[in-house]
Amino acid sequence: MSALPASQTLLHLDDWAQPADADDLAFLGLCVGPTLDIGCGPGRLTAALAERGYVVLGIDVLGAAVDQARERGVVALRRDVFGELPGEGQWGTALLADGNVGIGGDPVALLHRVRQLLDPRGRVVVEVSPHEAGCRTGWAALVHAGERSVPFRWSVVGADAIHPIAARAGFVVTETHAHGRRRSVVLEERR
Repeated sequence: MSALPASQTLLHLDDWAQPADADDLAFLGLCVGPTLDIGCGPGRLTAALAERGYVVLGIDVLGAAVDQARERGVVALRRDVFGELPGEGQWGTALLADGNVGIGGDPVALLHRVRQLLDPRGRVVVEVSPHEAGCRTGWAALVHAGERSVPFRWSVVGADAIHPIAARAGFVVTETHAHGRRRSVVLEERR
């Protein structure tokens, strides 16, 4: 196991291994067109989108997660969102579920990158924290089968903080939603 810096978030891969639930499906109803599931984990949302007839690609940096997604019969690649990706500039939706707007510890930089991946008419569907206020950045690690990944930067973005973060990345919040205890927003390019 890797030593973690003090004050870290542990993200348990197994928490995302079950099939999509009703709240997940409501959240996925916000996706439009070909969808890139960024940080797809074991593919529960990627699989649910494929079952609904979407063209969907899951990406994740954790090989075990990508393997599990593929076992669900979906297309998933082991890739970093900041690296080269298939279909750049053509995705209808970029999906940032399960707090994945925190990938890399800089939500503005992540959303700038996502803008490059989207068709100019595309949207970003973002799950935000209903329990956090503001934006908090620290360290996190993935946990799977008793093993921890190396620590990485991670941000938690509260519903109240997404508007200025989106604006700094060239997006506006066009929709806000509640799905059970979860909260999401839809971002579209500022015109």
